[in-house]
Amino acid sequence: MVKVNVIMPKFGMTMKKGAIVEWKKKAGARVEKGEIIAVVESEKITGEVEAPASGTLVEVLHDVGDEVPVGEPIAIIETEE
Repeated sequence: MVKVNVIMPKFGMTMKKGAIVEWKKKAGARVEKGEIIAVVESEKITGEVEAPASGTLVEVLHDVGDEVPVGEPIAIIETEE
C-alpha cells in the first residue's frame, strides 16, 4: 500500500494559503482519482480539491476553517498499489 498526500493547491499566482471550507469525504471513505474531496478558499477564489489517487482517505489533517499554506498536505490517501 502506498500513502499519497493531498496537498493544498495554488489557485492563482499570488495565493500563499487557503482555508478549508468543506470536506466532501470523511476519513475512512473510498475515493476515486479525480473525485472532489474538499472545497478550499483563497482571498480571491473558491476551488475544489480532487483526489490525486484512488484508494481510502485514511486521514484528514486539517479541520474546516483551518488555513493551510500552499503545497502543504491536507489529507492522506492510501492506495491499493
